[in-house]
Amino acid sequence: MPPADPGRVLLFSIGEPIPKDICDAKPSVACRSAWNLSRSEDFTRFFHNWLDGLVTALMWAVMAFLLAMVVRYYLHRLITRVTNRIALGTVPGRTRAKPQTTAAALVNERRRQRMETLSSVLRSIASVVIYGVALFTVLGEIGLNLTPILTGATVVGAAVAFGAQNTIKDLLAGLFMLLEDQYGVGDVVDTGSAKGTVEAVSLRITRLRDVNGVVWYVRNGEINRLGNESQNWGRALLDVPIAPDQNVDDIRKLLQETADALVADPDWEELILEEPSVWGVQALTNDAVVVRVTIKTAPNQQHKVTRELRARVKRAFDEAGVSLGSLA
Repeated sequence: MPPADPGRVLLFSIGEPIPKDICDAKPSVACRSAWNLSRSEDFTRFFHNWLDGLVTALMWAVMAFLLAMVVRYYLHRLITRVTNRIALGTVPGRTRAKPQTTAAALVNERRRQRMETLSSVLRSIASVVIYGVALFTVLGEIGLNLTPILTGATVVGAAVAFGAQNTIKDLLAGLFMLLEDQYGVGDVVDTGSAKGTVEAVSLRITRLRDVNGVVWYVRNGEINRLGNESQNWGRALLDVPIAPDQNVDDIRKLLQETADALVADPDWEELILEEPSVWGVQALTNDAVVVRVTIKTAPNQQHKVTRELRARVKRAFDEAGVSLGSLA
């Protein structure tokens, strides 16, 4: 075997060895591939001088973003699976759900909508983080100094955050609102500036529709105080004015019987959570004695129950000959 040429120290890689004066001491994958495919020193030297850096950067970019896409896909699946399991109230191994009452169905629907929004937020955050890490990995591998880039990004981010502080405030308020389950679609809420039924909830805007059909768009960051009439349970409350000459004890008994009949009605029993209660005299005037009756109901059903109770009380009073008082 002839002695090796001292001026042509060989680097061993896949295929035939690469002459040292063509590629670097640690040849890149692209340079090794160019030599193995061409076996031409001139072509390999040209490739190394003009194309090696670009092709290597492209290879790193492709591999990094392919890996990022795979990680993103499986992470999104995991987030969706976990949030769906929470939304459905299921546990591993459970295949059949128990029958639900109307109230339980409303609670589950509310939880499902909240989990869908949170799932969307988590998926977006995961995508930004994964692709951001892939991008900076590629930039570091091609030899760019990341310090000025990070410094510039920090300055730009601070400027954007200062200019969009109201939007950021809305987004943070919306996120905490969802996490704390302050309200959801279908709830009747009073935000101070508007009152109505919640039709849509996003991180930035809550859309309400009032009793007149007017749609209100309320920024989440502007809601300082909120009243929710539909969370967990509601209360049907009816104040009945009767004439001052009527017997209050008889009226309380009649109201209790009327409310009990409503609770016993199969068409209404699913909406009522507790037995009705006649609280007694709520107010006194020269023209009326106000007696209050209440019924604890399923969420967002108190107004429907109140209307039915009011109609039944009117019929019962007409049959018993009870005179109503005047609140004017």
